[in-house]
Amino acid sequence: MRCQRLLGCLALAVAAAAGVAACGGSAAGPGTTMPAAAPDAARPGLLEAARAPGEIVVHGEASPASHGPFRFDGRYTVRFEQIAPEDPRLDFGGHTAFVAIADRRREQATADSVRLFRAAARTGRRRVTLRGRYYVDVSFGDFPYAIRFTPDGGR
Repeated sequence: MRCQRLLGCLALAVAAAAGVAACGGSAAGPGTTMPAAAPDAARPGLLEAARAPGEIVVHGEASPASHGPFRFDGRYTVRFEQIAPEDPRLDFGGHTAFVAIADRRREQATADSVRLFRAAARTGRRRVTLRGRYYVDVSFGDFPYAIRFTPDGGR
């Protein structure tokens, strides 16, 4: 009998704990809605499209970061995009400039490095000619980003 009572009490305690956990530990009062968690799809749009032949795509969460090396051969349209998952409308104008360069050696800017971007903006685009092996180094950027190199047709 004593064992049955103990098991009954234990079952009641477990059920009560499960009920409290299901209610959450929020300090929000009745009728208050909590903000939804950031969606898993909070990624730069440049990552969504399938890669075309010869395209190079890099991405990261913040700087500094080095990607590569990659082999380039010709003229490319290069685009960047950065996002603020917590504020989709952020225009980035008042934030640290996004800075990326193509270097022959990881994180070592030299005379033959190619500046890709230096812009306090959500997106950017330019054309560059790169031949040979380069690292893509992002030296400044406070938000998740993507950079996409698309070969130009007329190389």
